[in-house]
Amino acid sequence: MRIRKSVGVQAHPVSWFVRVLWLALPFTVGDAIGHALADRSSHVALVATVIAWLGWTIGALALVTALPIALTAARIVGPAAAGVAAAAAWWGELDALSITGLALAVVAAVLSCSGWVADDHVDGPSYGEERRFSLRAPGPLLLGAIPLAWAITVAGAVAGPMLLAAHQWAVGAIVAVVGAALGAAAGRSLHTLSTRFVVFVPAGMTLVDPSSIIDAVLFPRTSILSFGPAPLEGERCDLSQQALGLALEVVTREPTQLTVRTGRRVAEERAARAVVFTPARPAAVLAEAAARNIATAEV
Repeated sequence: MRIRKSVGVQAHPVSWFVRVLWLALPFTVGDAIGHALADRSSHVALVATVIAWLGWTIGALALVTALPIALTAARIVGPAAAGVAAAAAWWGELDALSITGLALAVVAAVLSCSGWVADDHVDGPSYGEERRFSLRAPGPLLLGAIPLAWAITVAGAVAGPMLLAAHQWAVGAIVAVVGAALGAAAGRSLHTLSTRFVVFVPAGMTLVDPSSIIDAVLFPRTSILSFGPAPLEGERCDLSQQALGLALEVVTREPTQLTVRTGRRVAEERAARAVVFTPARPAAVLAEAAARNIATAEV
């Protein structure tokens, strides 16, 4: 019988630190939100408070649930909390407590998007001897598509209810319906980033990246000649998608068959002895590979 890991409990210390920061937000940012809403109508204040608590609850559950979908939620509500803290500090009383809350929210937001937290979440569904490590987001998407999708997701969930609370019935209803549809679509796009990882299994290592390859690719341990930092030049199949950070290259004895995406609905078959990808924590990936007797090079 396969035994599922309890990564939510056996998490990296950074994941536990983020959880502690998140628990502290109601006692710091909460007071600032109260001051910022003091001059608003009772309906607006009530809806804003409910949204804030709902977002905090989703974040708390996401940070203790080791699943890719929870990682997506944490990546959405974490930065949103930092934005709320900044707005509350600006519109409310700028005192030591609100500044502390803003600092805690910013740190929590940054760490919730870190490789440590991502690895804990993507590894949650693994069983037995499996171990999964997340991949970095494609570099070009960080400059526009990802922030835009995040903004649409958050605005789609918040704008409609807030307009309705302000008695903007017609506009609020339209924004609520359209925002929910756009937010759901944007959220699904963001979730794709949480389903990209390299997984070590007893037979070797498998690359799972729906954004660059159609099917997962297995690199049998006995066929791997070397695994380490990717050289700047050389003939290889580059699946890093210009991600920021250290890219790794796996070289095999025989060419590996891959179905590589060349467009949204276009793909082509390729055979390559060297494949390049960029994990969120390359040193941890190489350490795991070495522990599994895969020929590795030091970072």
